[in-house]
Order: sequence, then C-alpha cells, then structure tokens
Amino acid sequence: MKTVTGVFASQPDAQRAVSELRAAGTHDDRITLLTPGSAQAQVESVPNVAAEQPGMGKAIGGVLGAATGLSAGPLILAAIIPGVGPVTALGLLGGAILGAAGASVGLVAGGKLENAMTDGLPEDELFVYEDALRKGRSVVMVLADDETEASRFRELLKAEGAETVDAARDQWWIGLRSAEHEHYSAKHGQELGDDEIFYRLGFEAALHARTRCKEYDQTLAEMDTKIEELEQKYPGRNVAEPFSRGYERGRDYYQQLCDESKAA
Repeated sequence: MKTVTGVFASQPDAQRAVSELRAAGTHDDRITLLTPGSAQAQVESVPNVAAEQPGMGKAIGGVLGAATGLSAGPLILAAIIPGVGPVTALGLLGGAILGAAGASVGLVAGGKLENAMTDGLPEDELFVYEDALRKGRSVVMVLADDETEASRFRELLKAEGAETVDAARDQWWIGLRSAEHEHYSAKHGQELGDDEIFYRLGFEAALHARTRCKEYDQTLAEMDTKIEELEQKYPGRNVAEPFSRGYERGRDYYQQLCDESKAA
C-alpha cells in the first residue's frame, strides 16, 4: 500500500476532496480525513475507547457523524493529541494515526475500530499532519495499491487545492528556521551553516512516532543507523554532532508543544 496525502486550508475543501475520491470509486476504507477540533458535547457522551469492547462502536454509530456533518458510515473517532488538542478523524487509518500520535482520549462511532487498518501508516509524516492541524488545516489520506493509482490520487487531490506533505514539511521548517539558527549559535557558539540539513534531520527524528518523548540513549541503535546512512551519503561531513543536537532540540520542541496544549 502507498499512502497519498494532501493538506487543505479548510475542512470544506478537504471534505470536497473526500467526496471526489468517493465519486471516483475509492472505497471508504481507503480514505482518511483529519480535521482540527471536535464537538465536545457529543464526544463526551460517547464511551471511552480504552473501555470499549469489540463491537461496541456499532451501538453508538452516527453521533459524531451528525456533529461534524460527515457520513456516519465509516469509522469516526475524536481524540486529544498531545501538543495539538482535539482532532476528529474519519476513516480506518485515522484511528491508527491518532493512536500513534499518543492520543490520550479516544471516542468512536461506526463500529470498526477493532479492525482499524494500519498498513500504510506514515509514521515519519505524523508531525507534519500535527502541525497542519494546529494551524487549523485539514489532512486527507488515501491508500493506493500501486504507483499508478497513487499518481491518480495525487492529481485528484492537487486539483482540489491540496498542498503536498513535502511542501507542508518545508513550510513547517521555514517557520522554525530562524529561531533554530539563533538558538544553535547562542548555545553552541557557532553558526549552524551547512550543518543545518543534519540538524533538521535529527530534529525531525525526535518527532517520529516511534521515538518522540524518548531520550537519545533509548533510541541509540536506530539513530546510529541513521547517522551511518547519512555519513555514507555525505562522506567527509560532520554528521553526528549536528544530528544529535537536532534530536535533543526536537525533543524539547515536542515537550513544549505538549506543555502548551495542557496549559490551554
């Protein structure tokens, strides 16, 4: 499976893209929509996912669908993501994404959570989705069987006004870049300069779904492998130091987002 993702400026734009995907014959099980916020009154009346038994979702189907204006047929789940806040997800992959994001509260309607699809979960893009949701944007994901189908989905999302994940990732870093250069210079007494690429990769590694909130030594084997790959790609370059510093900075960044979310 290949995951094709588009980031939309508004929820109506994203919903229109979902409608177009469905009109093109894409099954609901292949489509996921993430939107910021949730209807709290309806959400709080639904049993907590942690206490759900298999099949319980069927008993409460449609509650969140009516609240968000979305179809009640597919899985609809609302959760609070650390560092982001309330998020509503439509689609099977949405449950896996919210779980990977560390959602502390999960509420489900539709009855399919126990069979949620995890194939194609883009863990390395999770922080990009979170940043988009924090900014009030929506994310549409669709699973493709092969590159031909993936290319068709990319064109459809683009036609509906989607920004690619790569573009959203670059915009995320542009928003941080000046502050990170200043921080690096003040803390380490040197300019980040040409080492920015490795610092950024370390920063992003700390935000990966598998490594966030973990100390560097807890992910040492995985990080060492990444550094070795970069050293082979960039022979003669100083990789380990800026990468490690970026990783530590990324951890601090994520913790700050979580703290701000709790305070709000």
